[in-house]
Amino acid sequence: MALLIPITAVYIFLLVPIVIVILTSLNSAAYLSFPPESLSLRWYQAFFESKAFMDAFVLSLQIGVLTALISTAIATPAALFYVRHLQRAREQFRIALMSPMLLPEVLTAIALLFFFNHFFAGTRTVLPLLVGHVVVTLPLVFLTVTSSLYNMPPAVEEAARTLGAGTFKTFRMVTLPLIKSGIVTGGMLAFILSFDNVNISLLLKPVGATTLPIQLFDYLRYDFDPTAAAASTVSVILTLAVVVLIDRLYGLKTVRF
Repeated sequence: MALLIPITAVYIFLLVPIVIVILTSLNSAAYLSFPPESLSLRWYQAFFESKAFMDAFVLSLQIGVLTALISTAIATPAALFYVRHLQRAREQFRIALMSPMLLPEVLTAIALLFFFNHFFAGTRTVLPLLVGHVVVTLPLVFLTVTSSLYNMPPAVEEAARTLGAGTFKTFRMVTLPLIKSGIVTGGMLAFILSFDNVNISLLLKPVGATTLPIQLFDYLRYDFDPTAAAASTVSVILTLAVVVLIDRLYGLKTVRF
């Protein structure tokens, strides 16, 4: 009971800004204000009819899905190698994979920007943006998959090999089903992190295109109507939907490192 009050205060501190943004997006007034004068969906209509916002929304979805797939494809074998096979320099290998989490994202973005400007054609395509998002989400997927592997007893794989299953068949029939929760959860978390990313997207976005968080930032520089709140609410709802999906599929207790 002694912790109930501070825990409640923390939840209020975290949730009240989200509630204010959602209520502001329903405001019928022509400018951002709270509390709302009356309720209206006009700003959601403005958001979905805006070509700039829709293009940014679609690009964020595409980059988020690709980031989740690529990060999962790289992190899963890396986690298997780290947990099951690597004998020497284990800590160095882990630190190398986790290093993007140790540095501020803006430094990672600047380094990637210099790299692509020097060796490639700068940021004319979505490749630099995609690489940047994979770099910052890869450690998160690696953590979720390694957690699943540590929670899986190695004896089940040994039993499969004893019964005649080869390495690939053991992975496909035994290991993959048992660690699937960690793989899927890591991919979903990578999608959330990619979709809401600001620092990487700000410096590595392709010429002539932008992601939803950056489009929202640019919009607020010149306009101050509730369309921005509607865009923020759509982003919040999408993020919460992915979190709820993780909880329904495997439970949030699987997200532990």
